[in-house]
Amino acid sequence: MLTVLAGLGLGLSLIVAIGAQNVFVLRQGIRREHVLAVVIVCAVSDAVLIAAGVAGLGFLLQAAPWLVVVARVAGALFLFGYGLLAARRAWRGGEVLAVDASSPADGTGTGRSAGGTATATRSGTRLAPVLLTVLALTWLNPHVYLDTVLMLGSIAATHGEQRWLFAAGAILASALWFTALGFGARYLGRWLRTERSWRVLDAVIAVIMVALAVSLILPVFGG
Repeated sequence: MLTVLAGLGLGLSLIVAIGAQNVFVLRQGIRREHVLAVVIVCAVSDAVLIAAGVAGLGFLLQAAPWLVVVARVAGALFLFGYGLLAARRAWRGGEVLAVDASSPADGTGTGRSAGGTATATRSGTRLAPVLLTVLALTWLNPHVYLDTVLMLGSIAATHGEQRWLFAAGAILASALWFTALGFGARYLGRWLRTERSWRVLDAVIAVIMVALAVSLILPVFGG
């Protein structure tokens, strides 16, 4: 049990931070759009990466550091592009939360806010582009391989035969976090009922994404 709790604690300490993946999950939760699918993709992806780290993939990354460099460049380019799209949304506007007391909280694109009245009104995004985006934000992020695979896998190895219990705790932490983040974000809807609020949110997202892109690419050039 203590091994599971250790994995849970380390998993939360690694995942509860401002990052591209968390920002995207938060935005989808606020929009109440494909939330369940996004949460499942994030949780399953983390489970696969954690299992890979415990199984020994971390040693491969240590032996072939160029893989991390490739991931950094690809991840930086993707984050920069996503940041530009967010900046474009912030500049053009067009999103707003309207009042509709009859909409159910189903996480499929519409739903009640904390007060039970707000629903998201916008041109809906299809599921496929959303899933492709969250997959890219997850698998093109080199920090995922450094933290989830290499670091967590190495620490799990110190638990010997109980390393898979440690991994189970870390996987549970990921599932709990993404569920709370995705479905808890809808309660922010009360503050996002105006187009200006959404433009500010997208502007913040743009800054975060571009800053993350820069932080990824600088070590490649020795910065």
